[in-house]
Amino acid sequence: MCGIVGIVAKSFVNQSIYDALTVLQHRGQDAAGIVTWHNDRLFLRKANGLVSDVFHTRHMKRLIGCMGLGHVRYPTAGSASSAEAQPFYVNSPYGITLAHNGNLTNADDVAEHLYREDLRHINTSSDSEVLLNVFAHELEAQAQLVLTPQIIFNAVSAVHRRVQGGYAVVAMINGYGLVAFRDPHGIRPVVFGVRESEKGREYMVASESVALDALGYTLVRDIAPGEAIVMTQEGGLFSHQCAENSELSPCIFEYVYFARPDSIMDGISVYKARLKMGEYLARKIMRARPDHNIDVVIPIPDTSRTSALQLANLIGVKYREGFIKNRYIGRTFIMPGQSQRKKCVKQKLNAIALEFVGKNVLLVDDSIVRGTTCHQIIQMARDAGAKNVYFASAAPEVRYPNVYGIDMPTSTELIAHGRTVEEIQSAIGADWLIYQDLQDLKSSCLDGAVTEVETFDCSVFDAHYVAGDIDAAYFAFLDAARSDASKSKIVVMDDVAIDMNDAQ
Repeated sequence: MCGIVGIVAKSFVNQSIYDALTVLQHRGQDAAGIVTWHNDRLFLRKANGLVSDVFHTRHMKRLIGCMGLGHVRYPTAGSASSAEAQPFYVNSPYGITLAHNGNLTNADDVAEHLYREDLRHINTSSDSEVLLNVFAHELEAQAQLVLTPQIIFNAVSAVHRRVQGGYAVVAMINGYGLVAFRDPHGIRPVVFGVRESEKGREYMVASESVALDALGYTLVRDIAPGEAIVMTQEGGLFSHQCAENSELSPCIFEYVYFARPDSIMDGISVYKARLKMGEYLARKIMRARPDHNIDVVIPIPDTSRTSALQLANLIGVKYREGFIKNRYIGRTFIMPGQSQRKKCVKQKLNAIALEFVGKNVLLVDDSIVRGTTCHQIIQMARDAGAKNVYFASAAPEVRYPNVYGIDMPTSTELIAHGRTVEEIQSAIGADWLIYQDLQDLKSSCLDGAVTEVETFDCSVFDAHYVAGDIDAAYFAFLDAARSDASKSKIVVMDDVAIDMNDAQ
C-alpha cells in the first residue's frame, strides 16, 4: 500500500507536496519521494524513511517548480532497497515520472515483453517501473512531437489492455502536465480536487481526500475506474473513460484499516463506515450473548477506536482507553518481517492496569491478520489483571492473500486460513472471539452513503478476485515472494538516497 499525490499550481509546489505526503504517511513508512519540474528540468529527491527524515531544508530548496508529484511507500513484496523508492523516471518520450499505488499481477510477464518486444530495460523489481515503461512505450508508439489529451488517453487505454491488477497512478510529463488514472475496477483509491488562486486554477490528485482538505483544495470527485484525467500547466482539465469494461469494486480493506477516518472514498465516509461496523458487531454480540458479562470495551488503537466506541454504546458497556500508544512507532501491520512486528508491539502499546484489574474485558480491533499481535495484546491484558479477555474483530476472518497492493502474507501465515473461529480463539489465547459477518461489513460501508459502489473487492475474506486474474501459479509466486521466511533472506543494500540535484 502506498500514497500518491500530484499538483499543478501557479506557484512552487514543493512544500504542498511535502505537506500532503505527511498527511498520507499512514499509507507507507518505508520510503518517500518528490519530483518537481521547472524550466525543462526535473528535480528529484527520494530515499528510505519517513517524510520528515527524507526531506531536509537543503532538499526542499532544490525542489523548485510549479508542478510535481510525490509518493510514500511500503514494500508490497518485502524489498527495502532505496532503489525501489518512487517516483520513477524515463527520459523517452518527452521525459516522464510516475508514482503508483497498487500491484500489477502480471508484472513479470509484462516486464519480459517490454524487454523482448519493446526493447525497454527494467532496472528494479518494482512493478511501478514496469507500469511507467508500458505507459512510456504506448505514448512513444504514437510518434507525435506535440502532445494532446487524446494521445495520452490512447496510451492509457493501451496500458489497461496490457496490465492487470489494482493500480492508481499519477504521472508527470515534462513541460506538459499531470496524468492520473485508475484500474478498470477502481480497486485502489484516487481523487482529484481544485483550488482557485490569484494567478488561476490549480489541480491536485491524491490517494485520499484528506490530503486535499489539508491543502485547501475542494474535492471534485474520485477518478472513475478505467478513467484518466489530464491536467495541463495552463489550467486545462480533460477526462476520458479509457477502459473497455469497467466496474467500480473498491478494496473494502481501505475502509477497515488503511484509510484515515476523515477521508471520503468513492462517496463513502470512512469514519461513518467504521461507526456502522461497531453497530453491526454490537448487534451480533447481543444475538450471540444477550446476557454477556462484559465490564468494559477497550479498543486496540488507533484504527478500531471508532467501531469500539459505537459498539460499547449499543451494548450498554463502558468504553475505556486501556492501551496507551507510543506515537513514534509505525503501523505494525505494514512492517516488513514478523520479528520486527513482534518487537514493536510492546514498544508501541502499554496497558493501563486500573482498566483491566478484575474485569471481563472486550478488546476490539479492526481485523486479525497473522494473529501474533492479538496474542501478545491479549497476554498484556491478562498481565494487567483482566479476569477474562474477550476479542472482537470489526472485519471478518482474513483467510486469503491480497494481490492488489496490500502486503498480506501467504495463506499459511494467515491465522484464519484453514481454521475455525474456535481454533483461532484458542490460538490467540482469548476466552471468547467474535468476528464481523461479511455482509454486515459491506452494509456498514453502504448504509446511508451516496455512492455508485455496489460491489467491493473482498478477496481477503472470500477469495473472489474481482479482476479475474488469479490462479494457483500466482499464489505459488506469492508464497515465494511474500512469506516472512523469504523476506528474511533478502539482502538489503545500503540506504543510498537518490537526489538528482546532487549530481548536477
